[in-house]
Amino acid sequence: MFEELFYSRLVTLRMKKGVSAREMSLAIGQSPGYINGVENKIGFPSMQAFFYICEYLGVTPSEFFDDGNSHPAEYRELLSDMEALDEETRRNIMAIVKKLKENAK
Repeated sequence: MFEELFYSRLVTLRMKKGVSAREMSLAIGQSPGYINGVENKIGFPSMQAFFYICEYLGVTPSEFFDDGNSHPAEYRELLSDMEALDEETRRNIMAIVKKLKENAK
């Protein structure tokens, strides 16, 4: 079960980043076909390689497995930026987001 989530999430996050499997493999210090092999279920990364994968994709290990979160890096950045705002500004932004959601229906 978790294996399938891992494989599909790896493909999704890599494609969202807009990089090839080869480019990603080389960037994390592996052979050119490493990520392609993992995505095709020919092996599973070590824990160390998994951490390199997460770092390269800009996600935490927890975010990697959160398949309901399609934009983990952006959400983390948004939350961090929201924390820097005062309460009134946060409430105003929340009102804007809610209105945008209503209009999108």
